[in-house]
Parts: sequence; structure tokens; C-alpha cells
Amino acid sequence: MIRNMIRFALFLLIQVYILNKIPQLHRFITPYLYFLFILWLPFSMSRIGLLLAGFVLGITLDYFTMSPGLHASACVLIAYFRPFMIHVLMPKDISEFNYREPSVKAMGWTPYAVYISVLTILHNGCIVFLEWLSFGSFIDFIIKVIGTTAISLLLIFTVEFLFPRQLKYRTNVQ
Repeated sequence: MIRNMIRFALFLLIQVYILNKIPQLHRFITPYLYFLFILWLPFSMSRIGLLLAGFVLGITLDYFTMSPGLHASACVLIAYFRPFMIHVLMPKDISEFNYREPSVKAMGWTPYAVYISVLTILHNGCIVFLEWLSFGSFIDFIIKVIGTTAISLLLIFTVEFLFPRQLKYRTNVQ
């Protein structure tokens, strides 16, 4: 619980005070990293808990960026689809399911990359769509989703490589 509260504050502070202050690279590129908090939550967290955590994270960022529910809706969306992605990508044999939270070590490189990529595309697609409800060009919409997703994935995998997490191995003993 303490670890997740620290992650929440850290990802939020990095997004608000570092990534949102970077001069715009291009009109199609916006770096997002804060939603990694939702992707790193424990496997055992209930769907209601995930939705609540996603909403609180998103609405807190919306408060700092003065956007009306933009990030909250994107975070709730990925929190809703996260259990489905984990169910599809994780082994069906419970004996192989030994770690407490998603990571390269827990899932393997390919399933973890698919998990991160799909939920990042979903998050960024939702944000770009809500920003551009009256967008002029579908091509601009697609380019912005691809550019924002590419920079976000670069940030996520950089964080994974530079700051490896110490994962707890789940055992039968409580």
C-alpha cells in the first residue's frame, strides 16, 4: 500500500512538473508517463479498486492541468480493460503465476510489451479523441495517437530499464 502511494505521488509529480513543462516537441507529440501507475498495480487488485485508483489518478492530474475529466476518463478506461489484458496474456496454469504485479519478470518480454503497448494506445487514443472531438482531419488524429504513443512507450521502457523493480515472489505462505 505504501509503495503504491509513493508511486502515485512520484508519477503524478513527474508528469506535472517535468513532462508537462517540456517545450512542445511537435504538435503531434505529448509525453505521458503517469498512467504507468495503473499498469503497475498488483494483480490481486479488484476491478472496483482499479477503477477507483484510475479515477483518482486521472482527476488529480486533471486538477493540475485544468482539463475537465480528460485524464480521468482515459485512466478509468485503461483500468477497466487491464484485467482483461492480463487474463489474455498470462498463463492459465496458476502455478506459473507467481509474481504480485505486472512486469517483464512476471509476464515475460513479449506479453509485457503487448500489455503495455495496447493499454498505452488505448489511453492515448482516448485522450486524443476527447481533445479533438471536433477534429478536422482523421489523419491528424491518427498521427497524434501514434506520435504520443511512441514517446510514451519510449518513456515507459526507459523507466523499466533504468529503474528495475524489486518484485515480491508470491508464495502459498501468508
